[in-house]
Amino acid sequence: MASIKQKTMLSPGDRAPEFELENLSGGRSTRSSIAGGKPVVLAFFKVSCPTCQYTFPFLERMKNQQIPIYAISQDDAESTRAFNSEYGISLPTLLDKEKERYPASNAYGLSHVPSIFLIEPDGRISQALMGFDKKGLDQLGQRLGQDPFKPAENVPEFKAG
Repeated sequence: MASIKQKTMLSPGDRAPEFELENLSGGRSTRSSIAGGKPVVLAFFKVSCPTCQYTFPFLERMKNQQIPIYAISQDDAESTRAFNSEYGISLPTLLDKEKERYPASNAYGLSHVPSIFLIEPDGRISQALMGFDKKGLDQLGQRLGQDPFKPAENVPEFKAG
């Protein structure tokens, strides 16, 4: 009996796979086009995921001009727009659609969301987070020059995705 090999989530040092996904305005974007030879953050989510709902407002706080953060939704455009509106998300958002068999999520080996990747200009992953990881988000915020947490905020160390 042959065993089925489960693909694991990509980790630091791995090369970030290329993808082409629809964006919320109807156009299409590739990983290399959104990065443009610079670092980029990819943050995968599902609108029904409570941990994603908790995490994404912190990602929104880290938004800056030097290193863009792209949200990648595993849902349809209408649900994704409603999520972005409800949680105050203005990050550029791509759609990794179920009808297309989640090409980006599968290429990155996702089994849980949120999953967040910092990709360097050379296409290598330098940081990979799964779930809500306060320490990891702090490190990402340092790299982006934007603190995700306010001093008086009581934030858990981890929430599984």
